[in-house]
Amino acid sequence: MDSSKDCHVNSDEDELDPRIQIELEILNNCTDLINKLEIELDEANTTFGILMKDSMRRLKVMTVKLGSCIEKARPYYNALEIARLAQVECQKAAKAFQRANEIHQAAKETVALAEARFISQKHEWEFDNAWQEMLNHATTKVTEAEYQKSESGREHQKRATLFNLAEQRFYFFQVATLESKLKRNIIKARPYFEEKEVCQGQLDAQKMRIDQIQGELSKAKSDYAASLKRLEIISEEIHNQRRNKSGRVSPSPPVGPREPGVGAEINSFCKEESHPLEKAVGDSERKEDGDCDGSAGVTSWDIEREMERADLRSLGSVSMATSSALSDADDLDIDPIEEDLEELRQKVRELSVAESNKGDDWAQELTEAITRLDNAMFRKETNEELRALVRAKTPLSID
Repeated sequence: MDSSKDCHVNSDEDELDPRIQIELEILNNCTDLINKLEIELDEANTTFGILMKDSMRRLKVMTVKLGSCIEKARPYYNALEIARLAQVECQKAAKAFQRANEIHQAAKETVALAEARFISQKHEWEFDNAWQEMLNHATTKVTEAEYQKSESGREHQKRATLFNLAEQRFYFFQVATLESKLKRNIIKARPYFEEKEVCQGQLDAQKMRIDQIQGELSKAKSDYAASLKRLEIISEEIHNQRRNKSGRVSPSPPVGPREPGVGAEINSFCKEESHPLEKAVGDSERKEDGDCDGSAGVTSWDIEREMERADLRSLGSVSMATSSALSDADDLDIDPIEEDLEELRQKVRELSVAESNKGDDWAQELTEAITRLDNAMFRKETNEELRALVRAKTPLSID
């Protein structure tokens, strides 16, 4: 009789929890996906290296063939690129503002339709908690959409101002001047800059592919770690259930933290030694991030910078394009003077604490001072972004 009870207990213990099977399948799927993505990442890095070497070879051949006209024409093409990037950012901001405006309009229409529907049926429907909750939710959506519309509108205004400054400073003035002075060099060097644009586009597309694979790999490893953690919890639950059923004292669990399972190190692939060329690109990105922080939408690295690093150019070999573009960035005289900003701040503070015994004149003066201060700070912020945009497109010399 006792043996039959023991057999029954053993059969219960041997029965596999269905959750374990589910988690094991998840672990197997994640393992297959991780292995697949790691192979794809290695292949993508290899392809990036091949593209980089081929692009550098082609551009160096054209550099030898075309000679000094490339450096002479570089300020012209840099000015065109600055104006183009500013226009792209302005277009993105315009689309974001249009989308926010549409969302705001749709949210307002939702509230209006809900109110009209309730009013038309108010003799049959009761304004209960469900209606109140729905109306509150719709009103909250309107408020959020209105805030997004306001923020995107300000961003659009900033980008439009930046585009106008870039056009006035670089396109209409510098481009027109350089085009008249360096017409022959510009025409002769055009194949080089067109080829550079093609190479840059190929490398940017490949780098985006690498970033996409790395994101998918990170998610797969995160899913693996989460499934492994759930499996550990299930195992502990089963262990406690068996201990309670048998009444036996189980051995104490091991002291100290449990070692992570295979694949649990979510960010391990980021710590491993990356592809040499990918590492070089990462170093270039970190260097540029330090130089042009806040310049949204600017290409984070440039193939010509990698060529300069490969050639190990010295500080004495700064090109005329570098000095020209840097001087353009430093000579921007359209920034509001810092002393003027401080004077406006002081005036706003004085008017804010002053007694309002002047009536409407005092209120109007305070409003005008606040508006002038806001506009001055807005212009300063826009001009700083223009400086960052100029410096981002300026070739850097390498020690």
